[in-house]
Amino acid sequence: MPRRAAGHTPAGATPTPEAVSFADHFSGVSAAYAAFRPRYPDGLFDVLARAAPARDAAWDCGTGSGQAALGLTRHFAQVTATDASEAQLSYATPHPKITYRVAGAEASGLPDRSVDLVTAAQAVHWFDRPRFWNETRRTLRPGGVIAVWSYCFFELAPAVDAIVRRFYHETVGPFWAPERRLVEERYRTIDFPFAEFPVPELEIVQRVTLEDVAGYIRTWSATRGFVEQRSRDPVDDLVTELTPVWGDPGTARIARWPLAVRAGRIS
Repeated sequence: MPRRAAGHTPAGATPTPEAVSFADHFSGVSAAYAAFRPRYPDGLFDVLARAAPARDAAWDCGTGSGQAALGLTRHFAQVTATDASEAQLSYATPHPKITYRVAGAEASGLPDRSVDLVTAAQAVHWFDRPRFWNETRRTLRPGGVIAVWSYCFFELAPAVDAIVRRFYHETVGPFWAPERRLVEERYRTIDFPFAEFPVPELEIVQRVTLEDVAGYIRTWSATRGFVEQRSRDPVDDLVTELTPVWGDPGTARIARWPLAVRAGRIS
């Protein structure tokens, strides 16, 4: 997985005039989030670009460190990437097509009818969704597209998967926020008040080492909750348990994260 060594302010970032109030699960792991969170497949952005009414402008909401925003630059002339966490944005990769901005999902600061596509990657379960849907309708041009997606478990090898799933449910299970259930349900249960259209089955595919897996799991909100309440890192024990089934920790293996995508249009 790509690494970022230090925080920075991305080129073109817009400073926030005031703090944005939000449930902050990830600012404390911003560097790890940028380094270890998976990147989304090009095929997803190909599908969304073909569906959009034009390719002038896209808004990526809850961008984190910009993984989805970077994917959008292959198709859109201009991408506005917003997040409520200034710390997260400080690790975003600069790109000439991307304007990073500190803003909540419900108040983007974008003009009315100014974008062709709105995206929210692994984020909409944290939003005030009725207000976000309204902001989406306000900012999208006629016929514009909104797409939200999530991923839950990665699939690597049965022996590894069994250990990680036990960690997920038992070790850090009590520390998952209620919103996590929406991810586990693959967003099927969220209200999605748009003219929905089907998206092909897609998955993230990346080569990962044991260090990558440990780094990724340390970015889970439940892992952070465990650390804060128990004052120790449970991933250390997880790595000890995984090492015998993994073999050489430096060996890279193929990991797959199936994506759950919901996409629709405004009229």
